[in-house]
Amino acid sequence: MERCKNYLVTEPETRKGTWKKPGRSLKLEIGCGKGSFTCALASAEQECDLVAIEKVPDAMILAMERAQAAKLNNVCFLDYDAARLREVFSPGELECIYINFCDPWPKSRDAKFRLTAPAFLRIYADLLPQGGEVFFKTDNGPLFEWSVEQFKNEGWQIRKLTRDLHAQGICGILTDYERRFLEEGVAIKMLVARRGMNTLDGRAGEPPRLRNAALADARANQKQEGS
Repeated sequence: MERCKNYLVTEPETRKGTWKKPGRSLKLEIGCGKGSFTCALASAEQECDLVAIEKVPDAMILAMERAQAAKLNNVCFLDYDAARLREVFSPGELECIYINFCDPWPKSRDAKFRLTAPAFLRIYADLLPQGGEVFFKTDNGPLFEWSVEQFKNEGWQIRKLTRDLHAQGICGILTDYERRFLEEGVAIKMLVARRGMNTLDGRAGEPPRLRNAALADARANQKQEGS
């Protein structure tokens, strides 16, 4: 951690409203893990700045070491709770948000913790401008279908949706989890949701209570799903 401390932002609230630099876009990744996707994206898109959040210290250290080894100067890391993102970013400050292979929280009572639950979608809507997008990938079929429903119910425009992202060959930047799932023959699900005029945000009030939201274990049925 000490060797990579320049990549860690310890008081992100103090930067609220000042993250975005003139002529550059600002992107957020929630749950960056060991940083494979993070560093590859930052390297490929030098014209943008990337903020990556991770709550597992050991994983975040590996991610920061990767950034340091690649000598990246357009990425930083936060140890932060995604439920408090409004304290870190101003309305419309982000261009897009990436959510890759998040915890499915399969029990119904824990559905509110899913990063695609209505409460989180309203946070994202507050932080994105009109036309801003959320990119979501998962290996979990039930989580994906549930998430599609939540995005639609919250007024997001589904710009792209596939249940087998790599059916015709590798598509886009892969995470470490994604490489492993592909080796196991697990189909990767992905959607891109756009914030539109009818997308609900924090002004809509309390999100709906989640009932009967348990997820079945889909791993046995995930191989070779069609897009």
